[in-house]
Amino acid sequence: MDKIVIFDFGSQYTQLIARRIRELNVYAEIVPYNADIDKKDVVGIVLSGSPSSIYDKDAPIPKDYVFDMGVPVLGICYGMQLISHKFGGSIEPAEKKEYGRAKIYIDKIDKLAGENINESYVWMSHGDRINKLPEGFERVAHTKNSPFAVIRNKKKKIWALQFHPEVVHTQKGRDILNNFLDICRAEREWSMENFMKQSIKEIKDKTGSKKVLCAISGGVDSSVVAVLLHKAIGDNLIGVFVNNGLLRQNEAEYVIESFKKLGVNVRYENASELFLDRLKGIIDPEEKRKIIGHTFIDVFGKIAKEYEEIEFLAQGTLYPDVIESVSVKGPSAVIKSHHNVGGLPKDLKFKLIEPLRELFKDEVRVLGKKLGLDESFIKRHPFPGPGLAIRVIGDVTKDKLNVLRKADEIVIQEIEKNGLYDKTWQAFAVLLPISTVGVMGDKRTYSNVVAVRVIESVDGMTADWYKLPYEVMNNISNRIINEVDGVNRVVYDISSKPPATIEWE
Repeated sequence: MDKIVIFDFGSQYTQLIARRIRELNVYAEIVPYNADIDKKDVVGIVLSGSPSSIYDKDAPIPKDYVFDMGVPVLGICYGMQLISHKFGGSIEPAEKKEYGRAKIYIDKIDKLAGENINESYVWMSHGDRINKLPEGFERVAHTKNSPFAVIRNKKKKIWALQFHPEVVHTQKGRDILNNFLDICRAEREWSMENFMKQSIKEIKDKTGSKKVLCAISGGVDSSVVAVLLHKAIGDNLIGVFVNNGLLRQNEAEYVIESFKKLGVNVRYENASELFLDRLKGIIDPEEKRKIIGHTFIDVFGKIAKEYEEIEFLAQGTLYPDVIESVSVKGPSAVIKSHHNVGGLPKDLKFKLIEPLRELFKDEVRVLGKKLGLDESFIKRHPFPGPGLAIRVIGDVTKDKLNVLRKADEIVIQEIEKNGLYDKTWQAFAVLLPISTVGVMGDKRTYSNVVAVRVIESVDGMTADWYKLPYEVMNNISNRIINEVDGVNRVVYDISSKPPATIEWE
């Protein structure tokens, strides 16, 4: 199968490049920036962005063979500056750093850019820019702040972009990547069907006849993993649902009943007191996540002792969890530890099975459909593994969790009632660690503040706040203040990702 190799220099968007290429039915593989690769079936190379500057002391540089393979090369952002530096161009700090949308203007008709991107918007994220092109390169397009937004060297089959075609904010980004695949003459043979078959085979080969514990939360990710494992190993799957005391209203009952309908046997383990005891007095969100990750493993370790030959733990880790938690392929910045990635102990007693580790949420939903999951599972909003612990800002107590559960349930009810659930990516409430003055029943109150967060997204890597109708906002606010004891103020979060993250912690 033809493949595109993406060299990872640490961009938060590296996996997004692979995902976009896979959407165009070509297999994409990510490797560290300094890797030696098997050149078989490689028809093109992409050099990712990076938080680094090409002039940094330890700037990541690939091996020379990357440019000597004779296949087309596409540099993105840092990849563009790397190419320019490699072939003798000049890079300097930009007088005006460029983050966010910019309008692009075409200077030359080109196979990569095409005519249709002229005066469209692209997504910039850089602090350096090319000052002088290397010999043999020419300008294809520019923006007002970037004199070289697209460049090429047709003889060497090298193209480079200052912007990110992989993010949804670049209007013609998909067309650009599609054009690059055409330049590579890539056969369009990759599909989710192939991924599913390959995953089932890999799970069988890895586990043999041994049993596998599967952490089930009831969300899309763990549900898809459970069904995938069930197809691969049948009764050797031991599904475990742990009630950590940090769940939404009536969540435990919903999960157990739903998996009964799927025919997957699930064991219920109530460990809420253990989790809440370990979280007592903990304020730092990173510490919360790691405590929750360690406690999950302790609970699974205790359960595993009741069975014979359990070596494996399966969980629904997705790539956004991985890329925010740890530097996996290249030198990407750690944003926060997810309980099932950076929160896992170093002396983990299990071998991990994470078949969704390289997928995004919407890809998982496609896989879920292939596996025959019900729409109610596939369309559920994401819910963080650490649960409400990271939506209670500050220390976590039963009383605070009860307040948040009631407020969160109202948010979801109003979103569903107004037909907005399937139009949004995530909707939830956050309990803030502050109290404000209010007047209720002619009496002064000094009570909690609840923040409401509703966002729209395609993959969770970038997101924008959802413009809720005022009437819906009004209903949510009125209901929370009137129905939830201890709350006298509701605010709405209107920040995008980036610069904010979807969750507050």
